[in-house]
Amino acid sequence: MKRNGPRRRRTLTSAILGLCGWLAVAPAGAGPATDATAAALQRIETWNEQLLAVIATDPTAMAQAAERDRERAGGRLRGPLHGVPVLIKDNIETRDQPTTAGSLALAGNHTGRDAPLVARLREAGLVMVGKANLSEWANFRSERSSSGWSAVGGQARNPHDPARSPCGSSSGSAVAVAAGMVPLAVGTETDGSIVCPAAVNGIVGIKPTVGLVSRRGIVPIAHSQDTAGPMATNMRDATYLLMAMTAHDPADPASPREPGRFGRDYAAALKLEGLRGKRIGVVRSLAGFHEGVDARFGQAISDLRSAGAEIIDQLSFPEEPAGLADAAYEVLLYEFKHDLNAYLAGLPGAAGALRLPDLIEFNLLHAEAEMKWFQQEVFLQAQVRGDLQSQAYLDALALTQDYSRGGIDGLLQAHALDLLVSPTDAPAWVIDLVVGDRFLGGSSSMPARAGYPHITVPMGFVHGLPVGLSFYGAAYSEEVLIEAAYAYEQATGHARPPQAFGSWQAAVAPE
Repeated sequence: MKRNGPRRRRTLTSAILGLCGWLAVAPAGAGPATDATAAALQRIETWNEQLLAVIATDPTAMAQAAERDRERAGGRLRGPLHGVPVLIKDNIETRDQPTTAGSLALAGNHTGRDAPLVARLREAGLVMVGKANLSEWANFRSERSSSGWSAVGGQARNPHDPARSPCGSSSGSAVAVAAGMVPLAVGTETDGSIVCPAAVNGIVGIKPTVGLVSRRGIVPIAHSQDTAGPMATNMRDATYLLMAMTAHDPADPASPREPGRFGRDYAAALKLEGLRGKRIGVVRSLAGFHEGVDARFGQAISDLRSAGAEIIDQLSFPEEPAGLADAAYEVLLYEFKHDLNAYLAGLPGAAGALRLPDLIEFNLLHAEAEMKWFQQEVFLQAQVRGDLQSQAYLDALALTQDYSRGGIDGLLQAHALDLLVSPTDAPAWVIDLVVGDRFLGGSSSMPARAGYPHITVPMGFVHGLPVGLSFYGAAYSEEVLIEAAYAYEQATGHARPPQAFGSWQAAVAPE
Protein backbone atom coordinates (compact mmCIF):
# COMPACT_ATOMS: atom_id res chain seq x y z
CA MET A 1 0.00 0.00 0.00
CA LYS A 2 1.18 3.52 -0.74
CA ARG A 3 1.29 6.23 1.84
CA ASN A 4 2.77 9.68 2.36
CA GLY A 5 5.64 10.46 4.69
CA PRO A 6 8.86 8.72 5.74
CA ARG A 7 9.12 4.96 6.00
CA ARG A 8 10.47 3.94 9.38
CA ARG A 9 11.31 0.38 10.35
CA ARG A 10 11.25 -0.02 14.11
CA THR A 11 9.91 -2.42 16.63
CA LEU A 12 6.30 -1.82 17.58
CA THR A 13 7.28 -0.89 21.13
CA SER A 14 9.78 1.78 20.14
CA ALA A 15 7.74 3.13 17.23
CA ILE A 16 4.58 3.65 19.25
CA LEU A 17 6.19 5.89 21.87
CA GLY A 18 3.74 5.56 24.51
CA LEU A 19 0.60 4.77 22.86
CA CYS A 20 0.81 3.64 26.51
CA GLY A 21 1.21 7.00 28.22
CA TRP A 22 3.13 8.93 25.60
CA LEU A 23 1.28 12.13 26.45
CA ALA A 24 3.30 12.26 29.64
CA VAL A 25 6.62 10.71 28.64
CA ALA A 26 7.34 11.49 24.95
CA PRO A 27 10.53 13.58 24.66
CA ALA A 28 10.34 17.00 23.08
CA GLY A 29 10.53 16.83 19.32
CA ALA A 30 10.07 13.04 19.20
CA GLY A 31 6.91 13.35 17.15
CA PRO A 32 4.77 10.75 18.93
CA ALA A 33 1.82 11.05 16.54
CA THR A 34 4.10 10.66 13.52
CA ASP A 35 5.84 7.67 15.08
CA ALA A 36 2.57 6.05 16.12
CA THR A 37 1.00 6.55 12.70
CA ALA A 38 4.08 5.29 10.87
CA ALA A 39 4.07 2.21 13.08
CA ALA A 40 0.37 1.58 12.41
CA LEU A 41 0.88 1.91 8.65
CA GLN A 42 3.86 -0.43 8.80
CA ARG A 43 1.87 -3.03 10.74
CA ILE A 44 -0.95 -2.78 8.21
CA GLU A 45 1.51 -3.19 5.34
CA THR A 46 3.07 -6.22 7.04
CA TRP A 47 -0.04 -8.11 8.05
CA ASN A 48 -2.93 -7.01 5.89
CA GLU A 49 -2.20 -9.33 2.99
CA GLN A 50 -2.78 -12.24 5.37
CA LEU A 51 -5.74 -10.82 7.32
CA LEU A 52 -7.46 -8.42 4.86
CA ALA A 53 -8.62 -6.19 7.71
CA VAL A 54 -8.00 -2.89 5.92
CA ILE A 55 -9.52 -1.86 2.60
CA ALA A 56 -7.18 1.11 2.14
CA THR A 57 -4.93 3.37 4.17
CA ASP A 58 -5.63 7.10 4.20
CA PRO A 59 -3.16 8.99 1.96
CA THR A 60 -3.27 11.93 4.36
CA ALA A 61 -2.53 9.94 7.52
CA MET A 62 1.10 11.04 7.89
CA ALA A 63 0.18 14.66 7.19
CA GLN A 64 -2.52 14.47 9.85
CA ALA A 65 -0.01 13.04 12.32
CA ALA A 66 2.55 15.73 11.53
CA GLU A 67 -0.07 18.40 12.22
CA ARG A 68 -0.91 16.80 15.57
CA ASP A 69 2.79 16.88 16.46
CA ARG A 70 3.05 20.55 15.46
CA GLU A 71 0.12 21.26 17.75
CA ARG A 72 1.80 19.37 20.58
CA ALA A 73 5.03 21.28 20.07
CA GLY A 74 3.02 24.51 20.27
CA GLY A 75 1.44 23.50 23.56
CA ARG A 76 -1.94 22.42 22.22
CA LEU A 77 -3.30 19.01 23.18
CA ARG A 78 -6.81 18.25 22.02
CA GLY A 79 -7.38 15.52 24.61
CA PRO A 80 -6.13 12.15 25.83
CA LEU A 81 -6.31 10.66 22.32
CA HIS A 82 -4.33 13.43 20.63
CA GLY A 83 -2.32 11.89 17.79
CA VAL A 84 -3.59 8.33 18.25
CA PRO A 85 -4.29 6.37 15.02
CA VAL A 86 -7.83 5.10 14.50
CA LEU A 87 -9.31 2.92 11.75
CA ILE A 88 -12.80 3.70 10.44
CA LYS A 89 -15.20 1.03 9.17
CA ASP A 90 -15.79 1.54 5.46
CA ASN A 91 -19.48 2.28 5.76
CA ILE A 92 -18.65 5.56 7.55
CA GLU A 93 -17.76 8.62 5.48
CA THR A 94 -14.31 10.16 5.71
CA ARG A 95 -13.42 13.13 3.55
CA ASP A 96 -10.18 11.77 2.07
CA GLN A 97 -11.31 8.27 1.05
CA PRO A 98 -14.24 6.59 -0.71
CA THR A 99 -16.96 5.03 1.43
CA THR A 100 -17.86 1.74 -0.20
CA ALA A 101 -19.73 -0.41 2.32
CA GLY A 102 -17.59 -3.12 0.73
CA SER A 103 -19.54 -3.01 -2.54
CA LEU A 104 -18.09 -2.37 -5.98
CA ALA A 105 -21.22 -0.33 -6.69
CA LEU A 106 -19.88 2.34 -4.32
CA ALA A 107 -16.19 1.96 -5.15
CA GLY A 108 -16.16 5.54 -6.45
CA ASN A 109 -18.26 7.01 -3.63
CA HIS A 110 -15.84 9.76 -2.64
CA THR A 111 -18.11 12.16 -0.77
CA GLY A 112 -15.37 14.58 0.27
CA ARG A 113 -16.99 14.93 3.69
CA ASP A 114 -16.67 13.51 7.17
CA ALA A 115 -19.51 11.82 9.00
CA PRO A 116 -20.22 13.88 12.15
CA LEU A 117 -18.65 11.19 14.33
CA VAL A 118 -15.46 11.34 12.25
CA ALA A 119 -15.42 15.12 12.55
CA ARG A 120 -15.68 14.64 16.31
CA LEU A 121 -12.68 12.32 16.28
CA ARG A 122 -10.63 14.81 14.29
CA GLU A 123 -11.56 17.51 16.80
CA ALA A 124 -10.35 15.20 19.56
CA GLY A 125 -6.98 14.92 17.79
CA LEU A 126 -7.15 11.38 16.44
CA VAL A 127 -5.47 10.44 13.16
CA MET A 128 -7.70 8.76 10.54
CA VAL A 129 -5.36 6.03 9.35
CA GLY A 130 -7.65 4.22 6.90
CA LYS A 131 -10.86 2.32 6.19
CA ALA A 132 -11.61 -1.10 7.64
CA ASN A 133 -12.95 -4.04 5.68
CA LEU A 134 -16.42 -5.26 6.61
CA SER A 135 -19.12 -7.70 5.72
CA GLU A 136 -20.46 -6.19 2.50
CA TRP A 137 -23.48 -3.94 3.10
CA ALA A 138 -22.96 -4.66 6.81
CA ASN A 139 -24.08 -8.27 6.30
CA PHE A 140 -27.47 -7.32 4.91
CA ARG A 141 -27.44 -8.68 1.39
CA SER A 142 -27.82 -12.44 1.81
CA GLU A 143 -28.85 -14.87 4.52
CA ARG A 144 -25.96 -17.12 3.46
CA SER A 145 -23.15 -14.58 3.53
CA SER A 146 -19.71 -15.07 5.03
CA SER A 147 -18.96 -12.52 7.72
CA GLY A 148 -16.00 -10.35 6.86
CA TRP A 149 -16.27 -10.83 3.09
CA SER A 150 -16.72 -7.91 0.74
CA ALA A 151 -16.16 -7.60 -2.99
CA VAL A 152 -13.91 -4.60 -2.36
CA GLY A 153 -11.87 -5.97 0.53
CA GLY A 154 -11.99 -9.77 0.22
CA GLN A 155 -12.38 -12.17 3.16
CA ALA A 156 -11.11 -10.79 6.47
CA ARG A 157 -9.63 -13.41 8.79
CA ASN A 158 -9.42 -13.96 12.54
CA PRO A 159 -5.84 -13.35 13.74
CA HIS A 160 -6.16 -16.01 16.46
CA ASP A 161 -6.70 -18.57 13.68
CA PRO A 162 -6.81 -17.22 10.11
CA ALA A 163 -8.89 -20.21 9.00
CA ARG A 164 -11.70 -18.95 11.24
CA SER A 165 -14.24 -16.20 10.89
CA PRO A 166 -13.75 -12.70 12.30
CA CYS A 167 -17.55 -12.43 12.62
CA GLY A 168 -19.12 -9.23 11.38
CA SER A 169 -20.04 -6.90 10.14
CA SER A 170 -17.33 -4.78 11.84
CA SER A 171 -14.87 -7.51 10.91
CA GLY A 172 -11.89 -5.47 9.77
CA SER A 173 -12.19 -3.07 12.69
CA ALA A 174 -11.93 -5.95 15.18
CA VAL A 175 -9.21 -7.83 13.30
CA ALA A 176 -7.02 -4.74 12.95
CA VAL A 177 -7.23 -3.96 16.66
CA ALA A 178 -6.68 -7.58 17.70
CA ALA A 179 -3.65 -7.92 15.41
CA GLY A 180 -2.13 -4.70 16.74
CA MET A 181 -2.39 -2.81 13.46
CA VAL A 182 -4.11 0.07 15.26
CA PRO A 183 -4.93 0.71 18.92
CA LEU A 184 -8.46 1.91 18.15
CA ALA A 185 -11.17 1.35 15.56
CA VAL A 186 -14.75 2.37 14.96
CA GLY A 187 -17.40 -0.21 14.09
CA THR A 188 -21.15 -0.12 13.55
CA GLU A 189 -23.90 -2.40 14.77
CA THR A 190 -27.49 -3.16 13.91
CA ASP A 191 -27.57 -6.53 15.69
CA GLY A 192 -24.26 -7.98 16.85
CA SER A 193 -21.96 -6.27 14.37
CA ILE A 194 -19.74 -4.72 17.05
CA VAL A 195 -20.02 -7.20 19.90
CA CYS A 196 -19.65 -10.43 17.87
CA PRO A 197 -16.41 -9.47 16.07
CA ALA A 198 -15.05 -7.95 19.26
CA ALA A 199 -15.73 -11.15 21.21
CA VAL A 200 -14.40 -13.68 18.69
CA ASN A 201 -11.26 -11.60 18.08
CA GLY A 202 -10.64 -11.18 21.81
CA ILE A 203 -11.07 -7.42 22.22
CA VAL A 204 -13.51 -4.93 23.79
CA GLY A 205 -16.52 -3.57 21.92
CA ILE A 206 -19.08 -1.01 23.06
CA LYS A 207 -22.44 -0.65 21.35
CA PRO A 208 -23.90 2.55 22.86
CA THR A 209 -27.53 3.47 23.28
CA VAL A 210 -28.95 4.30 19.85
CA GLY A 211 -28.68 8.05 19.33
CA LEU A 212 -25.66 8.79 21.54
CA VAL A 213 -23.46 8.75 18.43
CA SER A 214 -24.63 10.52 15.29
CA ARG A 215 -25.61 8.14 12.46
CA ARG A 216 -25.39 10.71 9.67
CA GLY A 217 -22.79 9.89 7.05
CA ILE A 218 -23.07 6.15 7.72
CA VAL A 219 -24.42 3.71 5.14
CA PRO A 220 -27.52 2.48 7.00
CA ILE A 221 -29.45 -0.70 7.60
CA ALA A 222 -32.17 0.28 10.07
CA HIS A 223 -32.60 3.55 11.94
CA SER A 224 -34.32 1.91 14.93
CA GLN A 225 -31.18 -0.12 15.70
CA ASP A 226 -28.13 1.34 13.89
CA THR A 227 -25.28 2.86 15.86
CA ALA A 228 -21.53 3.26 15.67
CA GLY A 229 -19.31 2.34 18.58
CA PRO A 230 -15.69 1.97 19.73
CA MET A 231 -13.47 -1.12 19.52
CA ALA A 232 -10.18 -1.43 21.43
CA THR A 233 -7.98 -3.91 23.24
CA ASN A 234 -9.12 -2.68 26.67
CA MET A 235 -11.98 -0.92 28.41
CA ARG A 236 -10.05 2.27 29.15
CA ASP A 237 -9.24 2.95 25.50
CA ALA A 238 -12.76 2.02 24.37
CA THR A 239 -14.25 4.35 26.97
CA TYR A 240 -12.15 7.33 25.92
CA LEU A 241 -13.01 6.69 22.29
CA LEU A 242 -16.70 6.54 23.20
CA MET A 243 -16.38 9.92 24.91
CA ALA A 244 -14.83 11.38 21.77
CA MET A 245 -17.62 10.01 19.57
CA THR A 246 -20.73 11.03 21.51
CA ALA A 247 -22.46 14.32 20.78
CA HIS A 248 -25.94 15.64 20.15
CA ASP A 249 -26.85 15.80 16.47
CA PRO A 250 -30.06 17.77 15.86
CA ALA A 251 -30.28 16.24 12.37
CA ASP A 252 -30.39 12.68 13.77
CA PRO A 253 -33.95 11.95 14.96
CA ALA A 254 -32.65 9.42 17.51
CA SER A 255 -30.29 11.90 19.15
CA PRO A 256 -31.75 12.55 22.61
CA ARG A 257 -32.85 16.05 23.48
CA GLU A 258 -32.72 15.62 27.24
CA PRO A 259 -30.11 17.74 29.06
CA GLY A 260 -27.23 15.74 30.45
CA ARG A 261 -27.18 12.92 27.93
CA PHE A 262 -24.00 14.22 26.31
CA GLY A 263 -20.65 15.41 27.59
CA ARG A 264 -20.60 12.80 30.32
CA ASP A 265 -17.28 11.80 31.88
CA TYR A 266 -17.49 8.08 31.24
CA ALA A 267 -13.83 7.79 32.25
CA ALA A 268 -14.89 8.47 35.83
CA ALA A 269 -16.60 5.05 35.73
CA LEU A 270 -13.25 3.27 35.24
CA LYS A 271 -13.10 2.05 38.83
CA LEU A 272 -11.34 -1.05 40.11
CA GLU A 273 -14.14 -1.44 42.65
CA GLY A 274 -16.83 -0.95 40.02
CA LEU A 275 -18.47 -4.32 40.74
CA ARG A 276 -18.78 -3.78 44.46
CA GLY A 277 -22.45 -3.75 45.44
CA LYS A 278 -23.71 -4.18 41.88
CA ARG A 279 -26.79 -6.37 41.55
CA ILE A 280 -26.22 -8.40 38.41
CA GLY A 281 -28.77 -10.63 36.73
CA VAL A 282 -27.47 -13.76 35.02
CA VAL A 283 -29.56 -14.49 31.92
CA ARG A 284 -29.16 -18.25 31.59
CA SER A 285 -31.70 -18.41 28.77
CA LEU A 286 -29.04 -16.91 26.46
CA ALA A 287 -26.44 -19.55 27.37
CA GLY A 288 -26.37 -23.29 26.78
CA PHE A 289 -25.36 -23.26 23.11
CA HIS A 290 -21.75 -24.47 23.66
CA GLU A 291 -20.34 -26.38 26.63
CA GLY A 292 -16.96 -24.64 26.46
CA VAL A 293 -18.59 -21.22 26.55
CA ASP A 294 -20.81 -22.35 29.44
CA ALA A 295 -17.71 -23.33 31.41
CA ARG A 296 -16.11 -19.94 30.87
CA PHE A 297 -19.41 -18.25 31.71
CA GLY A 298 -19.66 -20.16 34.96
CA GLN A 299 -16.18 -18.98 35.93
CA ALA A 300 -17.11 -15.42 34.98
CA ILE A 301 -20.07 -15.51 37.36
CA SER A 302 -17.76 -16.64 40.16
CA ASP A 303 -15.32 -13.88 39.28
CA LEU A 304 -18.08 -11.25 39.35
CA ARG A 305 -19.16 -12.47 42.77
CA SER A 306 -15.58 -12.47 44.07
CA ALA A 307 -15.18 -8.86 42.91
CA GLY A 308 -18.11 -7.78 45.09
CA ALA A 309 -21.16 -8.16 42.88
CA GLU A 310 -24.42 -9.59 44.16
CA ILE A 311 -25.48 -12.29 41.72
CA ILE A 312 -29.11 -13.03 40.92
CA ASP A 313 -28.91 -16.21 38.90
CA GLN A 314 -31.09 -18.38 36.67
CA LEU A 315 -32.97 -15.55 34.99
CA SER A 316 -34.76 -15.83 31.65
CA PHE A 317 -36.46 -13.39 29.35
CA PRO A 318 -40.20 -13.92 28.87
CA GLU A 319 -41.29 -16.45 26.31
CA GLU A 320 -41.16 -14.91 22.86
CA PRO A 321 -44.55 -14.03 21.38
CA ALA A 322 -45.56 -15.80 18.20
CA GLY A 323 -43.98 -14.26 15.14
CA LEU A 324 -41.33 -12.22 16.96
CA ALA A 325 -38.38 -13.35 14.83
CA ASP A 326 -40.29 -12.64 11.64
CA ALA A 327 -41.39 -9.25 12.94
CA ALA A 328 -37.83 -8.27 13.85
CA TYR A 329 -36.67 -9.19 10.36
CA GLU A 330 -39.54 -7.26 8.78
CA VAL A 331 -38.46 -4.14 10.65
CA LEU A 332 -34.98 -4.42 9.14
CA LEU A 333 -36.30 -5.02 5.62
CA TYR A 334 -38.67 -2.05 5.69
CA GLU A 335 -36.16 0.32 7.26
CA PHE A 336 -33.31 -0.82 5.01
CA LYS A 337 -35.24 0.02 1.86
CA HIS A 338 -36.27 3.43 3.19
CA ASP A 339 -33.01 4.36 4.91
CA LEU A 340 -30.64 3.19 2.18
CA ASN A 341 -32.56 5.01 -0.57
CA ALA A 342 -32.55 8.16 1.54
CA TYR A 343 -28.81 7.85 2.15
CA LEU A 344 -28.07 7.27 -1.53
CA ALA A 345 -30.17 10.28 -2.52
CA GLY A 346 -27.91 12.48 -0.41
CA LEU A 347 -24.66 11.38 -2.05
CA PRO A 348 -22.79 13.67 -4.42
CA GLY A 349 -22.03 12.66 -7.99
CA ALA A 350 -23.21 9.53 -9.77
CA ALA A 351 -23.80 7.62 -6.55
CA GLY A 352 -26.59 10.05 -5.71
CA ALA A 353 -28.67 8.70 -8.57
CA LEU A 354 -28.55 5.13 -7.27
CA ARG A 355 -31.42 3.41 -5.48
CA LEU A 356 -31.91 -0.14 -4.24
CA PRO A 357 -33.14 -1.44 -7.64
CA ASP A 358 -29.96 -0.08 -9.23
CA LEU A 359 -27.83 -1.95 -6.72
CA ILE A 360 -29.74 -5.14 -7.46
CA GLU A 361 -29.11 -4.65 -11.17
CA PHE A 362 -25.45 -3.82 -10.55
CA ASN A 363 -24.95 -7.09 -8.69
CA LEU A 364 -26.56 -9.02 -11.55
CA LEU A 365 -24.30 -7.32 -14.10
CA HIS A 366 -21.22 -7.96 -11.95
CA ALA A 367 -22.27 -11.34 -10.61
CA GLU A 368 -18.84 -12.97 -10.95
CA ALA A 369 -17.30 -10.41 -8.61
CA GLU A 370 -20.28 -9.66 -6.37
CA MET A 371 -22.26 -12.89 -6.20
CA LYS A 372 -19.73 -15.67 -6.67
CA TRP A 373 -20.26 -16.91 -3.12
CA PHE A 374 -23.74 -15.81 -2.13
CA GLN A 375 -26.71 -14.03 -3.63
CA GLN A 376 -28.81 -10.95 -2.81
CA GLU A 377 -32.09 -12.37 -1.57
CA VAL A 378 -32.19 -9.85 1.30
CA PHE A 379 -32.03 -6.99 -1.21
CA LEU A 380 -34.85 -8.58 -3.19
CA GLN A 381 -37.00 -9.03 -0.10
CA ALA A 382 -36.43 -5.43 0.99
CA GLN A 383 -37.27 -4.04 -2.44
CA VAL A 384 -40.83 -5.45 -2.42
CA ARG A 385 -41.61 -3.98 1.02
CA GLY A 386 -43.80 -0.90 1.31
CA ASP A 387 -43.10 2.40 2.99
CA LEU A 388 -42.77 3.19 6.70
CA GLN A 389 -46.45 4.08 6.96
CA SER A 390 -47.36 0.46 6.18
CA GLN A 391 -49.36 -1.10 8.98
CA ALA A 392 -47.32 -4.28 8.65
CA TYR A 393 -44.16 -2.33 9.45
CA LEU A 394 -45.71 -0.40 12.33
CA ASP A 395 -47.06 -3.58 13.90
CA ALA A 396 -43.73 -5.38 13.50
CA LEU A 397 -41.82 -2.47 15.05
CA ALA A 398 -44.17 -2.29 18.02
CA LEU A 399 -43.96 -6.03 18.66
CA THR A 400 -40.16 -6.08 18.38
CA GLN A 401 -39.50 -3.07 20.60
CA ASP A 402 -42.17 -3.86 23.17
CA TYR A 403 -40.77 -7.33 23.71
CA SER A 404 -37.08 -6.41 23.76
CA ARG A 405 -37.40 -3.28 25.87
CA GLY A 406 -39.96 -4.86 28.13
CA GLY A 407 -37.82 -7.96 28.53
CA ILE A 408 -34.72 -6.06 29.62
CA ASP A 409 -36.51 -3.42 31.70
CA GLY A 410 -38.77 -6.05 33.22
CA LEU A 411 -35.89 -8.16 34.56
CA LEU A 412 -34.06 -5.09 35.83
CA GLN A 413 -37.12 -3.81 37.68
CA ALA A 414 -38.47 -7.14 38.96
CA HIS A 415 -35.16 -8.01 40.63
CA ALA A 416 -33.85 -4.48 41.38
CA LEU A 417 -30.86 -5.11 39.13
CA ASP A 418 -28.17 -2.76 37.88
CA LEU A 419 -27.39 -4.75 34.74
CA LEU A 420 -27.56 -8.14 33.03
CA VAL A 421 -24.85 -10.53 31.82
CA SER A 422 -24.68 -13.48 29.42
CA PRO A 423 -22.17 -14.97 26.97
CA THR A 424 -21.60 -12.78 23.92
CA ASP A 425 -21.20 -15.54 21.30
CA ALA A 426 -19.73 -18.93 20.53
CA PRO A 427 -16.08 -19.24 19.49
CA ALA A 428 -15.21 -18.36 15.90
CA TRP A 429 -16.29 -20.92 13.30
CA VAL A 430 -14.28 -22.03 10.27
CA ILE A 431 -14.76 -19.70 7.28
CA ASP A 432 -17.00 -21.30 4.67
CA LEU A 433 -17.66 -19.12 1.64
CA VAL A 434 -19.76 -21.85 0.03
CA VAL A 435 -22.20 -22.47 2.89
CA GLY A 436 -21.87 -19.30 4.96
CA ASP A 437 -21.70 -18.52 8.66
CA ARG A 438 -22.49 -20.85 11.52
CA PHE A 439 -23.96 -19.00 14.49
CA LEU A 440 -24.71 -21.13 17.56
CA GLY A 441 -26.10 -18.50 19.90
CA GLY A 442 -25.45 -15.15 21.52
CA SER A 443 -26.67 -12.11 23.37
CA SER A 444 -26.85 -9.31 20.84
CA SER A 445 -30.48 -9.30 19.74
CA MET A 446 -32.28 -8.15 22.89
CA PRO A 447 -30.22 -4.97 23.47
CA ALA A 448 -29.91 -4.36 19.73
CA ARG A 449 -33.65 -4.45 19.06
CA ALA A 450 -34.28 -2.37 22.19
CA GLY A 451 -31.66 0.21 21.16
CA TYR A 452 -29.97 -0.28 24.55
CA PRO A 453 -26.22 -0.31 25.36
CA HIS A 454 -24.13 -3.48 25.24
CA ILE A 455 -20.47 -4.04 26.12
CA THR A 456 -18.42 -7.18 25.51
CA VAL A 457 -15.17 -7.93 27.34
CA PRO A 458 -12.90 -10.99 26.94
CA MET A 459 -13.82 -13.79 29.36
CA GLY A 460 -11.21 -16.35 28.33
CA PHE A 461 -10.56 -18.91 25.65
CA VAL A 462 -12.23 -22.08 24.41
CA HIS A 463 -9.85 -24.40 22.57
CA GLY A 464 -7.53 -21.44 22.08
CA LEU A 465 -10.27 -19.19 20.67
CA PRO A 466 -11.44 -16.06 22.52
CA VAL A 467 -14.97 -15.66 23.83
CA GLY A 468 -16.65 -12.64 25.41
CA LEU A 469 -18.83 -11.73 28.36
CA SER A 470 -21.74 -9.36 27.62
CA PHE A 471 -22.85 -6.55 29.94
CA TYR A 472 -26.10 -4.80 29.01
CA GLY A 473 -28.88 -2.85 30.64
CA ALA A 474 -31.36 -0.02 30.35
CA ALA A 475 -31.15 2.86 27.90
CA TYR A 476 -28.34 5.32 28.71
CA SER A 477 -26.84 3.03 31.37
CA GLU A 478 -23.36 3.28 29.82
CA GLU A 479 -21.72 4.43 33.06
CA VAL A 480 -23.06 1.47 35.03
CA LEU A 481 -21.96 -0.96 32.34
CA ILE A 482 -18.51 0.62 32.05
CA GLU A 483 -18.02 0.35 35.82
CA ALA A 484 -18.89 -3.33 35.81
CA ALA A 485 -17.06 -4.27 32.60
CA TYR A 486 -13.87 -2.43 33.56
CA ALA A 487 -13.77 -3.92 37.04
CA TYR A 488 -14.30 -7.41 35.60
CA GLU A 489 -11.59 -6.87 32.98
CA GLN A 490 -9.11 -5.69 35.60
CA ALA A 491 -9.95 -8.49 38.02
CA THR A 492 -9.58 -11.27 35.46
CA GLY A 493 -7.08 -10.15 32.82
CA HIS A 494 -8.33 -12.54 30.15
CA ALA A 495 -7.36 -10.41 27.15
CA ARG A 496 -4.24 -11.41 25.25
CA PRO A 497 -3.07 -10.71 21.70
CA PRO A 498 -2.90 -13.41 19.02
CA GLN A 499 0.43 -15.21 19.42
CA ALA A 500 1.69 -14.47 15.90
CA PHE A 501 1.17 -10.72 16.05
CA GLY A 502 3.17 -9.45 19.02
CA SER A 503 2.14 -7.34 21.97
CA TRP A 504 -0.51 -4.66 22.31
CA GLN A 505 0.05 -1.03 23.20
CA ALA A 506 -2.63 0.93 25.03
CA ALA A 507 -3.77 4.27 23.66
CA VAL A 508 -4.43 5.88 27.04
CA ALA A 509 -2.13 5.37 30.01
CA PRO A 510 -3.70 4.12 33.25
CA GLU A 511 -3.90 6.82 35.86
